[in-house]
Amino acid sequence: MLIKANLEAIQLENKSFSYQLFDVNNNNLNNKLKSWHYHPEIELVYINNGKGKRQVGLHLSNYQEGDLVMIGSNVPHTGFTEHFDKDRKEVVIQFKSNFLGDSIDKVLEFKNINKLFELSKRGLVFSGETKKTIGITMLGLQYETPIQKILTLIKMLNDLSISKDVTILNSENFDSENIQENERIKKVFNYIKLNYKEEVSLNEVSELVFMTPPSFCRYFKSKTNKTFTTFLNEYRINNALKLLAQSELDIKNICFQCGYNNFSHFNRLFKKKIQMTPSEYRKKMNSQES
Repeated sequence: MLIKANLEAIQLENKSFSYQLFDVNNNNLNNKLKSWHYHPEIELVYINNGKGKRQVGLHLSNYQEGDLVMIGSNVPHTGFTEHFDKDRKEVVIQFKSNFLGDSIDKVLEFKNINKLFELSKRGLVFSGETKKTIGITMLGLQYETPIQKILTLIKMLNDLSISKDVTILNSENFDSENIQENERIKKVFNYIKLNYKEEVSLNEVSELVFMTPPSFCRYFKSKTNKTFTTFLNEYRINNALKLLAQSELDIKNICFQCGYNNFSHFNRLFKKKIQMTPSEYRKKMNSQES
């Protein structure tokens, strides 16, 4: 059974954009936000600190010191913050690409913002000074008047459009409107989500999308910029990171729960990707929480 992305209906209520602030006192994140979903609105998310998982299109990774992510129109993704504490806040801004009417397309000064909107269909994450300054501005929007908020949003989008502190998350656009082109990749992605704890056979996955193993490997690499084995290992290691940080399971059990039947092999792969052993990572996470 495939895990389908759900369409989220966002209520802008005659406003140009939606602004939501979540923290320990206001953390009513609906379950649908944690599920695999998409919406026509572009989304800008800032998390001021803490660690978590980002899943945008085909890209799955972890953040360690907060996050600033831009997700384009109709790009499937999951929610980013699973729990809040007294210091963690999340700001979510959602708006349509034409939130300024025809001005976005016709005004020369908005050219860079238009390019940003197109690039955001691949998922963007911002770091460094950009994350810091834009994040502070996003938190401060709650105190501004409606007209000030619009002007501030335009300024933020322009700053993001010229920022060098940006990483593109997917090798190509991955949006729900391009279903036919992405159907094979979606099947593989969903198969991994359902079966990563078990042995995953290249032959089975290839047959799932009616391809020979060599053809499938070439196809998968062209779509994700990663080999299938690399992608599968990254998915498993990311789930191991979550279990190490959020559970008390011993490391051998985590190894087996993430689809590895060889503890030494798991340790080697983990250290290669994270630059520390599983036990070192758990100690680091525990020391940050104490």
